[in-house]
Amino acid sequence: MKTLRKLIYRDTISAIGFVVLAFLAMFFFFDLLDEMSDVGRQFGDVTYNIWHALLSVSLGLPNHLYELLPIAVLIGSIFVMARFAQSSEFTIMRTSGLGPWLALRTMLTLGACFVILTVAVGDYIAPAAERIALTAKAKYLGKTSTVGSTGAWLKERNKGNTLAVNVRAVRADGALTKVRIFEFDTQGRMVLQIHADSGQVLEDADIWMLNNAQLTRFQYTDTGGTEAAQLTRENSSTLQWPSTISSEMLVAAVHKPDRMPTLELFQFIQHLKANDQSAQKYEIEFWRKVFYPLSCLVMVVLALPFAYLHFRSGGIAGYVFGGVMAGISFFLLNNVFGYAGNLQNWSPMLTAAAPGLIYSILSLGAFAWLVIRR
Repeated sequence: MKTLRKLIYRDTISAIGFVVLAFLAMFFFFDLLDEMSDVGRQFGDVTYNIWHALLSVSLGLPNHLYELLPIAVLIGSIFVMARFAQSSEFTIMRTSGLGPWLALRTMLTLGACFVILTVAVGDYIAPAAERIALTAKAKYLGKTSTVGSTGAWLKERNKGNTLAVNVRAVRADGALTKVRIFEFDTQGRMVLQIHADSGQVLEDADIWMLNNAQLTRFQYTDTGGTEAAQLTRENSSTLQWPSTISSEMLVAAVHKPDRMPTLELFQFIQHLKANDQSAQKYEIEFWRKVFYPLSCLVMVVLALPFAYLHFRSGGIAGYVFGGVMAGISFFLLNNVFGYAGNLQNWSPMLTAAAPGLIYSILSLGAFAWLVIRR
């Protein structure tokens, strides 16, 4: 059995590795073409050249690897299983003692290894590479991390008052640009506005250091049943503003949820809930990131029935194509469930888990039908 498992592992890993390299080469080429539009641009004393473009594109490969691993596992596994069936190698393995459940356990063990690899790439390697890429972009092109046309919005509470915080962009070094803070009292009246050109989060002291800040205070008085507001303005070159909003929360707010590590996404969800903000979109993405690596297990289970098909010549390309279409439909259904769950306010965990459960049941059903009934 050790020899058979070694043969299956070796051929399957080789096929998956070849598929991954082919996909990464394709994405590398397309990303480099897109990056060429910036080559030759000058920011300060630095000119963005082809080597900077190659570095930026290379640092984007881990994120592509994270997205491609499950589909690569499916294509590589289907190809190997179908080739084993076509050459009758799998028939020989079965007569040598490789029973259905042992074959299933062997493939699940292989899939578990790719689950671990997917988690490592998605939560550690890809975010680290993206931070380095953002630093390079800021250095060579002056680009910052932004979200939408108005920046990132966050809320927090301070002594019963509600504060709405807007940050236009976050630079790669953590510096904030165009900071706006609005404070409302318990009656919903604005009591303070702060506009600052830039700022920095001092993590140890829970303080934001704001530069070139303009403060506008509102004082309300009741004059014969009519409420009047008196405005006072002051300017400050540096202003210390206490806040529990950390730099990680700001980075989470300006980045796409699918690019965030799972732990940071969870912490950001807790902050949104604590301040009565909608976290539905982030909760769905959190559970998708939890279940996404497990799709590697679904892919190997989906590929195993191809080893029990009976054909000696021809037809392998058609079977592989059909399997790939089934895998693509899985990812399509995964995205559809994500959007539908966000619109219909479905349970985030069930929304993220449903596609995997559906395809796992279908894969195990096909496996049981081919092995037990036939």
